[in-house]
Amino acid sequence: MSASGYCAVCRKIFIAVVFFCLPGVCVAQRESLRDTIEYRPGIGAFIVPASFIGYGLVSLMGENVVRRLDHTTKNELQEDHPLFAAHADDYLQFAPAVAVYGLNAVGIKGQHSLLDATGLYLLSAAITGGSVLIVKSATHRERPNGAGFNSFPSGHTANAFAAAEFLRQEYRDISPWYGIAGYAVATATGTLRMYNNKHWFSDVVAGAGFGVISTKVAYFIYPKLKRWVSGKGAMNYNVVPSYQQHSFGLSFNGTF
Repeated sequence: MSASGYCAVCRKIFIAVVFFCLPGVCVAQRESLRDTIEYRPGIGAFIVPASFIGYGLVSLMGENVVRRLDHTTKNELQEDHPLFAAHADDYLQFAPAVAVYGLNAVGIKGQHSLLDATGLYLLSAAITGGSVLIVKSATHRERPNGAGFNSFPSGHTANAFAAAEFLRQEYRDISPWYGIAGYAVATATGTLRMYNNKHWFSDVVAGAGFGVISTKVAYFIYPKLKRWVSGKGAMNYNVVPSYQQHSFGLSFNGTF
């Protein structure tokens, strides 16, 4: 399957998950009186991922030291491993999120119920996917292997780091090693994207930034969305998945 074909399949699978799972989560939230843990990140929580995105944006500004490092890294990887072809990155990008469900299955509970965790992950994935698709379309950067003009940022890397931050958030009060393991897997995913000659180094760095910020934003707004959906807030909101012109997202309809 070609890269474009694979991306199309991934989008269809994700859309199906959002359409069928999110309404169920919203209905269940109406029946639950349990409050979701409030997450109030300071500006410092966004400095590192924002700097990753900034690094990537610099690479788009013509020939500079960042862009030259992109070409140098690509040339060295291709020279040392010209026949490298591994597709583990297609699956590793979801591994940290799967670990959350695995840990719950063996009795190691995270910060939230499995229902809330699912809602958080779906929201994070929607923010990640939407932001990445918009930026890919806007930047129109050619991939290092010439396979397309949707290189910046790396979607696989963004998904992996979004999932890693999801794992870290859920288990940060139990042990920091869960988050460290998740970020190690995410880093491996980004590295494989470069070894497979699918992305430049700056694509991967920026993708990491987008993924981490997306999950942090999801944890910040999810409690508010939950209160609106359950009728506890001052406004009533409906959260409706949408899919238009090959892009997916969430539509919010509210009344005062």
